[in-house]
Amino acid sequence: MSFLNGTGLTPASFILNGIPGLEEVHLWISFPLCTMYSIAIIGNFGLMYLIYSEEVLHRPMYIFLALLSFTDVLMCSSTLPNTLCILWFNLKEIDFKACLAQMFFVHTFTGMESGVLMLMALDRYVAICYPLRYATILTNSVISKAGFLTFLRGVILVIPFTFLTKRLPYCRGNVIPHTYCDHMSVAKISCGNVRINAIYGLMVALLIGGFDILCITISYTMILRAVVSLSSADARQKAFSTCTAHICAIVITYVPAFFTFFTHRFGGHTIPPHIHIIMANLYLLMPPTMNPIVYGVKTKQIREIVIRFLFKEKDNSHNI
Repeated sequence: MSFLNGTGLTPASFILNGIPGLEEVHLWISFPLCTMYSIAIIGNFGLMYLIYSEEVLHRPMYIFLALLSFTDVLMCSSTLPNTLCILWFNLKEIDFKACLAQMFFVHTFTGMESGVLMLMALDRYVAICYPLRYATILTNSVISKAGFLTFLRGVILVIPFTFLTKRLPYCRGNVIPHTYCDHMSVAKISCGNVRINAIYGLMVALLIGGFDILCITISYTMILRAVVSLSSADARQKAFSTCTAHICAIVITYVPAFFTFFTHRFGGHTIPPHIHIIMANLYLLMPPTMNPIVYGVKTKQIREIVIRFLFKEKDNSHNI
């Protein structure tokens, strides 16, 4: 093992060991991951193109959706190409600085994913509770500032991860039993005191995930009160229907996130490592894969545009 300094405590590189215990089926595991990644890239870029090209979709709700798609692409692309190289070609070595960079991007984009879902909940709250002021409250300027602040929040809170991890001594070796550089996965192979890393990781989870979930819960409580007070059953159904896709996106994002977070800290000895690592990959891949499908099926305007586009292409092929 080579080192960056003379103390022998900072490795020049790490070895990402893939999925321990399932090495013989790495190739088979790679196929569904690659399929999901392909769907995520095609679906999210297609969604962003539709929102950009169709003037009817130039509304706050869809601008936030485009921001979610952009975040999804960055989030899954920060790990999946590297993971597939491990599973396909056994390319397990990653430079120490590259590992820190990957850790930074993974946690920044997952934090931004949570933040965008929170902004979308606030968007639905304004649309349902203050429909007449919707366009004046959520202007392009407000949306841009909200998106930038969400990204900035993630960057400011995640940067300390890299310094806290860099300071640790790695005298136990440089093999990480994972497919990508996650903060606690890297910290756990250190022979130093990782209590500060664990405490700060918990603080960041509360400041980002806890705050966002609180805002989402308050928003939907107010939405529920407003919808229940509507006298028309059709109006109630229409109001609820505008939220169903977003609620599905919340479930798809937070369920694997909670599983990954809590098993890292409390379930290390009861849950097999390969289950944790597979769930950690799905945590970064499931939302980007499912969100375009959910919004394409559940959102009427997007569904109609996609159907119109497909039939137009079909008619053009017949005319040729």
